Amino acid sequence: MNITKEQVLQALSHVEEPDLKKDLVTLNMIQDIHIEGNKLAFSVVLTTPACPLKGLIENACRNAIAHFISKEVEVTVIMTSQVTTQRNTGVPGVKNIIAVASGKGGVGKSTVSVNLALALAKTGAKVGLIDADIYGPSIPIMFGLEGARPMATQENGKTRIEPIEKYGIKLLSIGFFTDPNQPVPWRGPMVSTAVKQLFNDADWGELDYLVIDLPPGTGDIHITVTQSFPITGAVVVTTPQNVALADAKKGIGMFMMEAINVPIMGIVENMAYFTPAELPENKYYIFGQGGGQKLAAQLDVPFLGEIPLIKGISDSGDAGKPIVLEEESPMTTAFIDMAQRVAQQVSIRNAEKAHILNAVNN
Repeated sequence: MNITKEQVLQALSHVEEPDLKKDLVTLNMIQDIHIEGNKLAFSVVLTTPACPLKGLIENACRNAIAHFISKEVEVTVIMTSQVTTQRNTGVPGVKNIIAVASGKGGVGKSTVSVNLALALAKTGAKVGLIDADIYGPSIPIMFGLEGARPMATQENGKTRIEPIEKYGIKLLSIGFFTDPNQPVPWRGPMVSTAVKQLFNDADWGELDYLVIDLPPGTGDIHITVTQSFPITGAVVVTTPQNVALADAKKGIGMFMMEAINVPIMGIVENMAYFTPAELPENKYYIFGQGGGQKLAAQLDVPFLGEIPLIKGISDSGDAGKPIVLEEESPMTTAFIDMAQRVAQQVSIRNAEKAHILNAVNN
């Protein structure tokens, strides 16, 4: 059987990337085609290692080869990834900045930030995490790094901070530079300067995603971060109660303001339901059901998933080993599913941005 590269590309041009709505060949996602007799191997370069549709795309490629060329072809599909970026983020080496926010405190925003970052890293992405919650930094506790101090080096007469690495991601928190037993009574300009230093004075290296744990509410830090750095998008965390949903709506409204204009990646509903350990199949919606989904539908933004209210999630954070690091658990699955949806939204946003730029340039 004589198979040509042109035949392979023609067959695979019938496979559409479900999110980007274009075929794999047009998107230049097919690479490294090798043909030897009736043996065919090629790579599919996804836009993120956290792609939730990886299996679907691989099966579609195999079916296309079987249908348009021959069922006799022995196909090897190598699924790889190259995370996309939409523009210069203002931080050298960083492809995408994801802000995690909440309209009010106490909804588990930091828990979502930490487990989102770790879940993205677990899929193979290069990830950093900034704890920009100046007044209540919790990242040192959640990573078991109380008392840790980042190293600093001199480069061309300028001090460079080395982020601390743990569990496969790079970390910086204002909590690494302050006394945890003392309050931080900083005025607005001091806060803005400190937060910018976490971005500008750190040696982040090459990162696919830099996750920012913002403080609750809508204040100086949000304005500083969104106006100083091109944010790829924001993830908004809420709980099912009406009060939390109302505050989440205000937070989303801030990102949508013309002066800020940050895309909303979606809404995460934390503490969505309670599942007893002895009844893992049962879900009890003790704070109400579907509030996050309704808000997402109302504002026409993606719903990224429900995170259960389970004591193990907070216990693992308090112990310095976030829950997503567990190999198998319903909580781990919930966070990984959420992270895949976030990565999916990043890829969609970047593709839309690239399309707009191409249209303008042409």
